[in-house]
Amino acid sequence: MTMSKIQEVYETVEKGKVKAIQGLVQEALDAGDAPLDILNKGMIAAMDSVGAKFKAGEIFVPEMLVAAKCMKKGVEILKPHLASGETGAAGKVVIGTVAGDMHDIGKNLVALMLRNYGYDVIDLGKDVPADEIIAAAKEHNASIIVLSALMTTTMMRMKDTIALKEKEHLDVKVMIGGAVTTQSFADEIGADGYSADAADAVRLAKKLLAE
Repeated sequence: MTMSKIQEVYETVEKGKVKAIQGLVQEALDAGDAPLDILNKGMIAAMDSVGAKFKAGEIFVPEMLVAAKCMKKGVEILKPHLASGETGAAGKVVIGTVAGDMHDIGKNLVALMLRNYGYDVIDLGKDVPADEIIAAAKEHNASIIVLSALMTTTMMRMKDTIALKEKEHLDVKVMIGGAVTTQSFADEIGADGYSADAADAVRLAKKLLAE
């Protein structure tokens, strides 16, 4: 029995074969596979598998980045075939590394993963002050703010951002992450959730928006 095109898409994303993905997605479309099936059963399912392997310590950040990049390339081919809104329908997310912190590899991976899962992501970059984060969340009517910090000296900037959100009475969920952060720190500063890695961030975003 020949492998279905969607299964091939799945394996290509899982293995991070960036050069092969666009041609394969086109082949799946030409074979009559539904665009949403290619996205959900092919690419998102593959990223779920990659996320699980990452969590289990079987693969590391470079492999995860390559798989996410591979999916991004595939989505470029799919986009014109998806009903408008299907790729950005999950919710709006404002993401940034807090003021004073210049680290952005983890944050970039989370942004990429959330985009792949259908979130409309506004990436503010690194070293972003609290007022800019809150202003962007208001401007874009964001459902979630994602804050990253990798230094103990910048962690408290997360607390500043949450304090400003509350002062402005902004109805938006706040997720935090980064090497120095923990669930207990999230609880302490009043964040709605903490994620340990990019795969976990996708799961948490889904959970927060379902509440």
